[in-house]
Amino acid sequence: MSIFQRLFESRPHGNWQKPRTFDRNLIVIGAGAAGLVSAYIAATVKARVSLVESGQMGGDCLNYGCVPSKALIKSASIAYQMRHADRYGLSPVAPQFSFRTIMQRIETIIARIEPHDSPERYRALGVDVIRGHARIIDPWRVEITGPEQAPRTLTTRSIIIAAGARPFVPDLPGLEDGGYVTSNTLWHDFARLDQPPPRLVVLGGGPIGCELAQSFARLGSHVTLVEVLPRVLIREDPEVADMARQALLDSGVELLTSHRPLRCERRGEHRQIIVENASEETIIEFDALLCATGRSPRLTGYGLEELGIKTEHTIVTDNYLRTLHPNIFAAGDVAGPYQFTHVAAHQAWYATVNALFGNLKLFRVDYSVIPWTTFIDPEIARVGMNEQDAAAQDIPYEVTRYELSELDRAITDSSTQGFVKVLTVPGRDRILGATIVGSHACDLLPEFVLAMKHGIGLNKILATIHTYPTLSEASKYAAGQWKRAHAPRRLLALAQRYHAWRRQR
Repeated sequence: MSIFQRLFESRPHGNWQKPRTFDRNLIVIGAGAAGLVSAYIAATVKARVSLVESGQMGGDCLNYGCVPSKALIKSASIAYQMRHADRYGLSPVAPQFSFRTIMQRIETIIARIEPHDSPERYRALGVDVIRGHARIIDPWRVEITGPEQAPRTLTTRSIIIAAGARPFVPDLPGLEDGGYVTSNTLWHDFARLDQPPPRLVVLGGGPIGCELAQSFARLGSHVTLVEVLPRVLIREDPEVADMARQALLDSGVELLTSHRPLRCERRGEHRQIIVENASEETIIEFDALLCATGRSPRLTGYGLEELGIKTEHTIVTDNYLRTLHPNIFAAGDVAGPYQFTHVAAHQAWYATVNALFGNLKLFRVDYSVIPWTTFIDPEIARVGMNEQDAAAQDIPYEVTRYELSELDRAITDSSTQGFVKVLTVPGRDRILGATIVGSHACDLLPEFVLAMKHGIGLNKILATIHTYPTLSEASKYAAGQWKRAHAPRRLLALAQRYHAWRRQR
């Protein structure tokens, strides 16, 4: 790109008057994962940065998503292990607990992590943290209104939009009257309960729906999971989705796949949802209904429309995370295409560096190696392509599979359910993708993430010493499976003849 092209692209579209000087180098809108990382990086490189947040610091991940859900999963897992203690040579017992205490534990955990994302910490780092609502007036001006001070307008060289997403609530007749919770609101609403909801309906068989459905079933709720599609976790390979289905059933979840919600009804104190399968209607009574049907990026209320910034489910950006106005960037859930905390942080680096130093060099955001995990039991962790991805893109591949039932540490832990499956380029050890199903799958995956990111093949994983006995050896043994399948047959035949000759001498 020539210097003239770069100068042209650096000019925002429109007839706004550009300030002669600027109050800030960068203003970040939203203090979730993407916003926090953006502000952190900007302060680290000594830019003058303001971080504007109208709600809670830490965003959805800390307050409603990753942190509270994983805390709930842990409590539910312990309850499940107590009921099945005979697997470990112990007497099984029915767990006795107060659900209110479990929810208080979750609040305590959030409070312990909260200082990591607090205004005090970020101000100490050099970030100007502002409590209020931000609205972009033009490409260089942001108006901030809030409870702590009178409205004011700041000028800035660049802006990063990191407004996040909110739970998607389907347009279902009677849903509002019948009452529902989302993955955001359940923590507040359920905190007042002494017992988990006796009858819980979960709408949605994606990762959030599956995780929460299994957890509440393990804590004693009768859970019915309703999914429109033929199977849960539709983005995973069918065999992986089948394992998830069986894990949910084993935990006591009633699964209704290929069922379409029609309407909710309230009859006195009784609430019910009507679902349809092959034109046959089924009535399900419930005490609580959880909408886990996805998340919608926050695209309105802070000035996109007036600036002509395009949105198509997410904010439209180029490969450098620039919007229509090249000094306005988007990162995190609001930018897509992945709604993961770690991807938001990943994008934040590109958005911040391009916002602050893009006049010198632009960095193209890299989505080539994206890991993710569904935290049901057993966990499902994946990076790169799986088989259905490769087939859909007509990419040739080989499959290497290692069963955890053969791994010594999995056997000692009585956690033999699952496998490691690696896709490689035919005839080569270059990794196209890996899927791990099993205990601590999320902790085993980074070895494959690292290998894919830096071009390390299965041969080098095989040559790496792994501590015995650990679950991480599964990666090495999977590499060993590949090696045996690609053993040099002619060379081994010559070796066999050589050893036979040596025995005669």
